[in-house]
Amino acid sequence: MSGSNENDTTFLGANVIDGSGARPAYQANVHIRNGLIHSIDESDDLGWTDERVIDCSTGHWTLCPGFIDMHAHSDLSLLHTHAHLAKITQGVTTEVIGQDGIAYAPVDDQAMARIKKQISGWNGEPKSPEDFFDRWRSVREYLDVLDQGLDGKGIATNAAFLVPQGNLRILTMGYESRAATREETERMKEILTISLEEGAVGMSSGLTYVPGNFATFDELVELCKVLVKYNAYYCPHHRSYGAGAMEAYAEMIELARQTGVRLHLTHATLNFPENAGRADELLRIIDDALAEGVDITLDTYPYTPGSTTLAAQLPSWVSSSSDKLALLKDPIQLAKLKHQCLITGSDTGGTLDWPTLEISGVLNLKLASSCVGKRISEIAEERDEEPFDTFIWLLKEDDFSTTILMHVGHESNVRKIMRHRRHTGGSDGILTSTKPHPRGWGTFPRYLGHYGRDLKEGRVRDIHAPKRSSEGGAVEEEFEDVVPETIFEGGLEEVVHHLTGRAADVLRLRDRGLIREGYRADLVLFDAETIRDRATFADPQQPAEGIRMVMVNGVLAVDEGTPTGARAGKTVRMKREGSGWVVR
Repeated sequence: MSGSNENDTTFLGANVIDGSGARPAYQANVHIRNGLIHSIDESDDLGWTDERVIDCSTGHWTLCPGFIDMHAHSDLSLLHTHAHLAKITQGVTTEVIGQDGIAYAPVDDQAMARIKKQISGWNGEPKSPEDFFDRWRSVREYLDVLDQGLDGKGIATNAAFLVPQGNLRILTMGYESRAATREETERMKEILTISLEEGAVGMSSGLTYVPGNFATFDELVELCKVLVKYNAYYCPHHRSYGAGAMEAYAEMIELARQTGVRLHLTHATLNFPENAGRADELLRIIDDALAEGVDITLDTYPYTPGSTTLAAQLPSWVSSSSDKLALLKDPIQLAKLKHQCLITGSDTGGTLDWPTLEISGVLNLKLASSCVGKRISEIAEERDEEPFDTFIWLLKEDDFSTTILMHVGHESNVRKIMRHRRHTGGSDGILTSTKPHPRGWGTFPRYLGHYGRDLKEGRVRDIHAPKRSSEGGAVEEEFEDVVPETIFEGGLEEVVHHLTGRAADVLRLRDRGLIREGYRADLVLFDAETIRDRATFADPQQPAEGIRMVMVNGVLAVDEGTPTGARAGKTVRMKREGSGWVVR
């Protein structure tokens, strides 16, 4: 065959779900050539003889587009964990990074020094090579480093980048807890404009994290006006997921209403006791705005616990300090902090409920055996002290880098929100913790297996309970019979659409997210009857079951269930095309 190469592949007789959500599954041969979907042939005559043929005609092999993780914390993992097994083994082929309003570009030397420490709990703090954090400062330089990889061999998945709104503030006015002046806002807009023209696809905010939480509504309006010019989208972690959640969602929707920006509500959850059973209320707010013509999408992870850093529980007057440790050593300041944490609640959340906070990761490995996997209330009991004192001790001993699970979610809210017609999937997976949230390894197969299939069949498996070993040492998975519930009325085609074509539309990807001729060959081949997440809270770093092949840009990253180590990922960037801007 003229022009063929070693990666040319035909998926023979696959059950194709094209990702559009509009076409029922159909059987076809899908031919990959030079990294693209070259042809889709529904006849029995292949017409190709000299490339690899993967027989999908026996069994339940479904071919669909690669999954798009709309909320990823792989900013550094893509560079220092080359195989990137957490995402590749669950079929993720594209990730959106730069989340929650603070990340590693754009920065200057001073900003980088503080930011890498502030979010080490999310992304780790690699020490090798020594110049790891010196290889970029601008968005373009960061994206170029991703394309090359630290060793010149690339990255495992495709990556899109959001400009972090917190970085705009840091570069303009540091961590100051005040409204920006007109001149400062104009400077932020200039940096945002440059960053979009260098390839970023939108902007994120962390409106409960310093310094993004100091932004006023008017400041956000001005920044969103810039996004509109580029048809970029706004992805806020809004101001409250607890007592003020509805007001926080309403503020973001009003922002989109006033500016016309495309709004993507990331990790759109309703947590804590005050929000139990309120999903219908949130969805009404969203649907009313959609009916007005406001462009809103959202993503969720299919679990009830959340995950963040322990330091994120601190009020902003502590978090924004350049010397947090000194504040915690000051008896007067410590008493003020304790009152906020236990009585009044801080500006970044409500009062702290110690039994809901489980330690999932520590930077200081000396703390691992005594703390990881335990609630703060348990650790306090073992230390024979008040939980608040344990909280402060952990912050100090782990240099404010501890990660936590927050057991504050509601299953009914999770199920209702994921059904929404504008919903997409996002893992929000922190990959570097000692014992991370299983969503980092299991989000996408969990959507397909647990919520798309098992619940409809009236069976579930408890991923909170530890796995049992049989006498022979093999793991026994316990399934429980439940009342059957159909989450996705459109079946497997609808689930796949949430995770592929719909997400690609949010990103405005021109050539990914669908199985169509001429599109990039980002593909997943899985068994519809066995695909499921194996990652549990007891054993979270486990690859999915039932995934046979994963292809990124035409190169197999998983081959017959085994990761290949291939790194064929590319950055997808905002680019000028004619008189407008597109993402490729």
